[in-house]
Amino acid sequence: MGKSKITDEEALAFHLDPTPGKFEIRATVPMTTQRDLSLAYSPGVAVPCEAIAESPETAYDYTNKGNLVAVISNGTAVLGLGNLGALASKPVMEGKAVLFKRFADVNAIDIELDTEDPDEIIQAVKLMGPTFGGINLEDIKAPECFIIEQRLKEEMDIPVFHDDQHGTAVICAAGMINALHLSGKKIEDVKIVLNGAGAAGIACLELLKRMGAQHDNCIMCDTKGVIYQGRTEGMNQWKSAHAAKTELRTLEEAMVGADVFLGVSAKGAVTQEMVASMADNPVIFAMANPHPEITPEEAHEVRMDAIVATGRSDYPNQVNNVLGFPYLFRGALDIHARAINDEMKIACAHALAELAREDVPDEVALAYGKALSFGRDYIIPTPFDPRLIHRIPVAVARAGMDTGAARRPIIDMDAYELSLKARMDPTASILRSLNTRARTAQSRMIFAEGDDPRVLRAAVTYQRSGFGKALVVGRSEDVKAKLEAAGLGDAVRELEVVNAANTTHLQAYKDFLYERLQRKGFDQKDVHRLAARDRHVFAALMLAHGHGDALVSGVTRKSAHVLERINHVFDADAAHGAAGITAVLHKNRIVLIGDTLVHEWPDEEDLADIATRAAGVARHMGLDPRVAFVSFSTFGYPVSERAEKMHLASDVLDQRRVDFEYEGEMTVDVALNANVQKAYPFSRLTGPANILIVPARHSASISVKLMQEMAGATVIGPILTGVNKPIQICSTVSTANDILNMAVLAACGIG
Repeated sequence: MGKSKITDEEALAFHLDPTPGKFEIRATVPMTTQRDLSLAYSPGVAVPCEAIAESPETAYDYTNKGNLVAVISNGTAVLGLGNLGALASKPVMEGKAVLFKRFADVNAIDIELDTEDPDEIIQAVKLMGPTFGGINLEDIKAPECFIIEQRLKEEMDIPVFHDDQHGTAVICAAGMINALHLSGKKIEDVKIVLNGAGAAGIACLELLKRMGAQHDNCIMCDTKGVIYQGRTEGMNQWKSAHAAKTELRTLEEAMVGADVFLGVSAKGAVTQEMVASMADNPVIFAMANPHPEITPEEAHEVRMDAIVATGRSDYPNQVNNVLGFPYLFRGALDIHARAINDEMKIACAHALAELAREDVPDEVALAYGKALSFGRDYIIPTPFDPRLIHRIPVAVARAGMDTGAARRPIIDMDAYELSLKARMDPTASILRSLNTRARTAQSRMIFAEGDDPRVLRAAVTYQRSGFGKALVVGRSEDVKAKLEAAGLGDAVRELEVVNAANTTHLQAYKDFLYERLQRKGFDQKDVHRLAARDRHVFAALMLAHGHGDALVSGVTRKSAHVLERINHVFDADAAHGAAGITAVLHKNRIVLIGDTLVHEWPDEEDLADIATRAAGVARHMGLDPRVAFVSFSTFGYPVSERAEKMHLASDVLDQRRVDFEYEGEMTVDVALNANVQKAYPFSRLTGPANILIVPARHSASISVKLMQEMAGATVIGPILTGVNKPIQICSTVSTANDILNMAVLAACGIG
């Protein structure tokens, strides 16, 4: 699988475009008429103000407090970068805010405090308490972080959670539950060695002790060696609490016979000799980032029986905080919690551990390009498991209610679980799945239009993202000049530029093309011109001869023109069953619309073909297909011969006995709105449709572009399907990111 390479320029461009930063604020209520404004502000706003003044708990009903978290830092311990200060920590805190939204639909705002004085931070955060439902402290150095968190927890009545401490501890605990289960050991009996006595290390050990680890079995080490009773050098009250009664003085000595190693320290802190000296079936959590204390390969060279976890996504068993903090806060916010207590953290750890032991859904295996099952290389769920959102917050909320932390307990937990499922955006996991599959496929991607800067940027990103090799059709000097103009001059050596002048296959391409076109009015001169001078034809010929695995084109010419050129080389027309399916992503849902590319006025047989093609695309994306044949008529009313073929298309699928849901004809609201569907209990659809088959190409195009321009929907496609090689045709208004998305679809073989 290819490794992703991110350049400084890409990282800066990502934060700069389309607008500076990573999120914006949007209104959730109408703000169009004078009446709307009067309700939102004056005089209407006075009513909820008075209600909250009388009953403070109603702030959760009338404001966004109940789903709003503050991500707060002073920038004294930014990632692995050290003390960069408050302002320089803002990109990280914005990033944390968008992770809250992406994984648990929690609104979060970053707040950077320009002080290193713990008392000033405590006072500032305390004063902001009325605004938020929870406080996430981040990247504040030890030992100040202990003081700040402890005081705020005592003085505030909302959850205060320092993620660098407890987030790591919760995921570590989840992995530990399963690692000990696999090695047949009990937490009360194991000897644990921790290296790294900072915020995260101390929190990990404290949580494991709360879960049953014995104080006398736990040895904590820092840069000066073992923290033992009586040591005075480099000590503080938090280290002293974990000082062991022991004669051991070095990490090397402590590791002899140890069952568990926890590392939150530095690269290379653990040697192979140390690992070799551990007890049978050792558990090694080498969590230093970006480079672990010892790599899994190094550990397994000397101990095949070791279970190894790291903080890195390119190794199995990633200890990733994103498995914890979004769901801890989601559960805490939903019960209007006063705090996130140890019982809630332990419940989160147990729920994560249980999830890893269950069968992994197909879409997760598909996303990761491999089968995942509980065992030594899978003891912690993956961050993109869709079950996390409706499993972990439920466990957290229940623990909060059982321990009296809830202001407003949840009565119907089943309904709560359903509401959590509805919160999440399926499109994000679909795009993630496609990206991972593309990295696994390692397709050689032919970018047909190497004279366009957008295409070149997409090609560079494709290759640097680890998707595979980018082959660019163009003139070498032109490609070089355009890359340099785009600030990507260093990529010239990375891309492979292909053209008629430098290929050794031109004659074979021309012979093949002449064989296809000689009875369609093309002579050998015409064929030479097409093969040697038309980049769309040349790129298609490369693909047809296996000199690339997939093709992206269409940025510089209208799609009809590109499709016509591709048809010289492939059978990509209506007669041969090709169709164009466009994915529209909007408001947490994805809908496929067809045909947006090939059939101009399909009949019922064509519509049935298009539906079948669309169902195939849906399944490729991890969706369970539900097809609606849409019109202005619903089940025969109003009567119209224009709508009749939409009704007949269902009859055609009846005869074909296809294996997906379909129904029609119906209007779009009947197709997409579950409440409207209730008026038609006889409908064969078990829920809102995710595939709309429309009467003609013009209505498909109008629908897609209307959604794009008026609703701000993300549009991927049209996805060309029904051709025997992966070919995707972009639009002329595509951005570099749009082109990359189409390349990813092609790389996955969708089509």
